[in-house]
Amino acid sequence: MSLFAASAHGADTQWRFEVKRQNTDRDTPGESSRTTLRLEALPEGRVALWRLDLPFPDEKDTFSGSPFDPRLGDIKLRARLRPMDLSGMPVSFFSELTFPTADPDSLGQGKYQVMAGAETLHPLDSISSDDHKLSFSPQIQQVVSVAGDAERKDVNYTKFELALRDVWRKAYSLKLTAKPVIDWVQDGKTGAVAELEGGVTLQHGWRVLLMLGGRLWGEGVASTYGTRVELTVGKNF
Repeated sequence: MSLFAASAHGADTQWRFEVKRQNTDRDTPGESSRTTLRLEALPEGRVALWRLDLPFPDEKDTFSGSPFDPRLGDIKLRARLRPMDLSGMPVSFFSELTFPTADPDSLGQGKYQVMAGAETLHPLDSISSDDHKLSFSPQIQQVVSVAGDAERKDVNYTKFELALRDVWRKAYSLKLTAKPVIDWVQDGKTGAVAELEGGVTLQHGWRVLLMLGGRLWGEGVASTYGTRVELTVGKNF
């Protein structure tokens, strides 16, 4: 999500709960068919977001998977700072820790990982209208492994996200994202996926998102995949 436009403005912390179902084909380590439970807190103050991801990869590692036979995956914890002004641009910095909690460990990457990233948001007012609000949101992430199973492959890659988003009548959204990756463990091999995501905001804080993704190039590059279908149902509290 881009800069978390729904961040808290009242006296109380806002909360968001999501259930994500991903079906993934031709996966790379850490990317497979799974169900993820996500809890986010959006407090006031310098930190705009705390996020906890509890992934449950399917035991059957195929596109159809085995959604009724889940296993615990690698737990992730993310924090995001509120955007700050840098040379006239709003920039938000964020970081994420990944813990090798997968059981069995073959369903995870077996490494403690640290991610640091930054994102900015540019409203495209010249091509927006009263009904359609377009924006461009570039992002960069650097992910490295810092400890864990010495026999498992190290993690070291740089990922970019280039997202074009349209919000229609404040209730509907469409986002097209390109995600190029440079895998330094593979001597700078590159890969990329593209994703198209549509969403609708319903009454009482409910939201539904459907995403379709596929590889553009670079089979086997970290964090990429062949084909993915993702359904997310979430609610704000």
